[in-house]
Amino acid sequence: MQKYDFSGLKGKICALTGGGGVIGMAMARAFAAAGIKMAILDLKKDIAEKAAKEIEKETGTRAAGIEANVLDETSLEKASAEIKQQLGPVDILVNCAGGNSPKATTQIEIMKEADKKTPEKTFYGLALDGFKFVFDLNFMGTLLPSMILTKDMLQSGSGVILNISSMNSFKPLTKIPAYSAAKAAVNNFTEWLATHLAQVNIRVNAIAPGFFLTNQNRFLLTDEKTGGLTERGKKIINGTPMGKFGEPEDLCGTALFLVSDLSSFLTGVVIPVDGGFNAYSGV
Repeated sequence: MQKYDFSGLKGKICALTGGGGVIGMAMARAFAAAGIKMAILDLKKDIAEKAAKEIEKETGTRAAGIEANVLDETSLEKASAEIKQQLGPVDILVNCAGGNSPKATTQIEIMKEADKKTPEKTFYGLALDGFKFVFDLNFMGTLLPSMILTKDMLQSGSGVILNISSMNSFKPLTKIPAYSAAKAAVNNFTEWLATHLAQVNIRVNAIAPGFFLTNQNRFLLTDEKTGGLTERGKKIINGTPMGKFGEPEDLCGTALFLVSDLSSFLTGVVIPVDGGFNAYSGV
């Protein structure tokens, strides 16, 4: 009889990209607390190693900090070999690396007639290098790890990929076209890859977080001088029925469910964890 808990996860090996970020760290802690051995990947080796040491100390579960650039195939191949050497073959991949940038953000929300005089503040003033960086980080930074870090799953005959999408993927937010487009692509890719890998017993799902204060979006949602909410931050809170931003830990229950056998007949879905934002019409 199937156990209705997370005990089946104990001893599994998870590679988690973006492990030094706020959301990545929260998930890594939760997974390690469930007995999952963690390979914490980050662009900066010292950050990855520090995170791994903290998690090992807190949970008693083995964790390894590994340097990896999610946009570089050679770096990911090297990381894959290091994970095998330190922990073993990967059972679970969490694609958590991502983020936005001011360089891919318009200064105004909706262009008006008067804004024609200052096009640099609009879509027409976006820096293409900034747009490309944000799109690649979020989409290619999901695709490449999925392609390289899951080959062990083919050999073992099972595995799980969990992508981190965003509420922007369903309805694009103003100001952030690159991030919204990339996350919409992540949703489509999640469904495509889930279909492609279904009969080799690799499941692919995604979580779409609502609004969480992170290093990437803090400049949009809070006033640097006062610490209070910006007008944009207030709009988001007013559009979230629960009336608050999410905490990183709020994602962990859904994440554990999706990587466990409790969701063994679930693949190709994107689950909002958003305080009701997606359900609310604004009226």
